[in-house]
Amino acid sequence: MNQNKLETISNLFEGKEIRSIWDSEKEDYYFSVVDVIGALTDSNNPRKYWSVLKNRLKKEGSELTTKCSQLKMKAPDGEIRLRDSLDTKGILRLIESVPSPKAEPFKLWLANLGSERIDEPNKKIGNKK
Repeated sequence: MNQNKLETISNLFEGKEIRSIWDSEKEDYYFSVVDVIGALTDSNNPRKYWSVLKNRLKKEGSELTTKCSQLKMKAPDGEIRLRDSLDTKGILRLIESVPSPKAEPFKLWLANLGSERIDEPNKKIGNKK
């Protein structure tokens, strides 16, 4: 991924930060897996949850873990670190692997994010008139 085409974005889902990166070349979001798991599970240690889930998925032969990209994102302590990230399609597949009553609301949230991104160019064009 070309770093010049990436835009770091922080969004909130039910009050929880979901770090993401917009890839303007691919026109897709990449989301922090740990943030998504934290939002879906309310786990005290979403990093550990992801580690256990990742091992289970590998044993099951899931390709989801191989689709993870390591992208630089700002950590809560302000440092920039590499984070496991998945594109929107990957996040939707991840949601299927995490039992959570928040799965459907999260899918709607993702759809709204995508819709807002699609509407942005139209708003900019409308402002030029």
